Amino acid sequence: MANYTYLIRGGTIIDGSGFPRAKGDLGISGEYIKTVGGTEKGNAVEIIDATGKYLIPGIVDITNHSDTHWTLFTYPEQCNLLAQGITTIIGGACGASIAPLVETRAIQSIKKWTDISRANINWQSVSELFDELERHPLGVNFGMFVGYSTLRGNITDDALQELTRAELESVKLILTRSLDEGALGLSFGLASLGNSLALQDEVIALARVVADAGKVVTVHLRNEGSRLLPSIVEALRIARATGVPVHISHIKAIGRRAWQDFNKALAIVQKARKEENLSITVDLFPYLRTGSLLYNFLPDWILEGGNSKIIEILIDPSKRQSVLDSMKKQTLHYDKIVIAEAQKSKDVVGKTIQHIAQSGGLSPEETVIEILISNDLGVTVFSKTLMSTHLVSIAREPYSMFSSDGVGEGERKRDLTHPRSYGAFPRFLHRLVVKGNILSWEEAVKKMTSVPASLVGLGSHRGLLKQGYFADVVILDPKKIIDMATYRHPYQYPHGIDYVFVNGNCAFKKGKVTGALAGKVFRRS
Repeated sequence: MANYTYLIRGGTIIDGSGFPRAKGDLGISGEYIKTVGGTEKGNAVEIIDATGKYLIPGIVDITNHSDTHWTLFTYPEQCNLLAQGITTIIGGACGASIAPLVETRAIQSIKKWTDISRANINWQSVSELFDELERHPLGVNFGMFVGYSTLRGNITDDALQELTRAELESVKLILTRSLDEGALGLSFGLASLGNSLALQDEVIALARVVADAGKVVTVHLRNEGSRLLPSIVEALRIARATGVPVHISHIKAIGRRAWQDFNKALAIVQKARKEENLSITVDLFPYLRTGSLLYNFLPDWILEGGNSKIIEILIDPSKRQSVLDSMKKQTLHYDKIVIAEAQKSKDVVGKTIQHIAQSGGLSPEETVIEILISNDLGVTVFSKTLMSTHLVSIAREPYSMFSSDGVGEGERKRDLTHPRSYGAFPRFLHRLVVKGNILSWEEAVKKMTSVPASLVGLGSHRGLLKQGYFADVVILDPKKIIDMATYRHPYQYPHGIDYVFVNGNCAFKKGKVTGALAGKVFRRS
C-alpha cells in the first residue's frame, strides 16, 4: 500500500513563512500534506521529480471578482487562475457580493459587471449561498466578504438615503447573521457612497459589528486620484473609531495629480500603524494600466446617486450638459483609454474613446455618455494612469500583499479581459523577484500565501507548506516563470507553472487543467 498519493522529490521548498528556502521532499496523502522537508523513501501513487524546481503554497488571491462577474458559476474550473498557481480566491470585494439577498433587488450591486438577467439565484443568506456552491464542484477554494452595497440593498435601493434607526438595526442584524454564517468580514466600495455624516456614521456602526465578530473590513478607497489623501484618512478613520482590522484593496495613485501625493499616502499609513498601532494592510496588482469602470470618469457628483439615477441624469438634456461641462474640465487622455468590456456594444471593444468619437462625429465626452447609456453603465476600460515606482514602493512595505483584482474564466470572450486575470502572480515573481531583484523569493511568496491567508482567517490550515495543512501546492520553474498575457492578447497562460494541487488533487499539470474540481468553500466561524 502506498504511503502517499503524491511524493514530490528533490525540489526546493519555500514554505510561505518567510524563512529561508531549503531542499527537501513533500508528501501528499489524500487532502493533506503528510510530510515536508528532508528525504522521503516511501511509496506513492505518483512520484514527481522536482529537481531544479520550487515548491510554494497555493496562492491566496485576496481581491478577486469571480463571484460578482458570475464566472464562479459559468466557469467553475477557473482555469486561468489555476494556471497562475492560485488555489484560493476571496470574493465579495469592493462593496459588492452575491449574498445576502433577503430582497432580490440587492443583486443590483453587481449589475455593473454582470448581466443579472441571466443569473439563476436560489439562495438568500450567506449560508444558503455556500450550500449551493458546495453542490457544484469548484476548481479553487472560495471565501467571501459581505459587500456593503449588497447588504444595504436589502433595505433600500437608494444609495444616498439615510437609514432610519430601525432600518440601520435591520442592516446590522443581516450583517451579524452573515458573519455568523461564515463571511470573512465586510467590504466597502466608498467610491459610490455619499458624503453625508449620517452615511459615514453608518459605515462606522457596521464596522463595529465586524470588530465585535473579530473579522476584517476591506475598503475600496473613495478616490484614488486627486483626493487620494483624504480617502486614505477616511479608511483609517474606520480603524481608529472601531479597532477593526482595515484592509485597503488594490491601493494605487491614479493620474498625475495623485502621483505627487503617493508618498504622503504611504507615510500616513506607516504612521498610523507605528504610532497608533492600527491594523492597516493593503494589496496591489502589478500593472500600470487600471481596469476601471468607464462611469468612474464622470464627475463625482453624479456618481453618488446609484446606477439608475446616473442613467436618468445622462439622458436628461438639461442635466447632461452639466455633466459634459464637468468632464471637459478634467485632464483625460481619450486616445489612451481603451474599451475593454461592454455588456452590449461589442463593436467598440478594443478601440480608444478618441477613435470611436472621431468615427461617430461626436466629442469624446459625448461618446463616453452614449456608450454608457447603450450599455446600462456596464463598460470597463484600460487606462495607463499608474507609476512603476509606486508599485515597487508598495511591494516593499511589510504590510502589503499581492492580489490579481481579476476574474476567473474558462474560455476566450469577445471582450478584452485585463491581463491581470491571466498573469498577475507570475508577473509579480518575474518582475519583482527574478528580473528586478526587488524582493527575495521568500518575501514574495509570503505576500501571496501566508499573509493573506492569516488576514482572512485561513492561517491555521492554508498558506504554508506544513504538515497537516491542506495540500494546496504549486511546483514552478524559477528560471521560466513569466506572464504572457498582454492588453491586446490577454488570454494566454503564464510560463513556468508546472503543477498545481488543490486539496491534494492535481488540478493543473504541464500547461493544462486536469478537470479536477477539488475546491472547498471556506466558512470562517
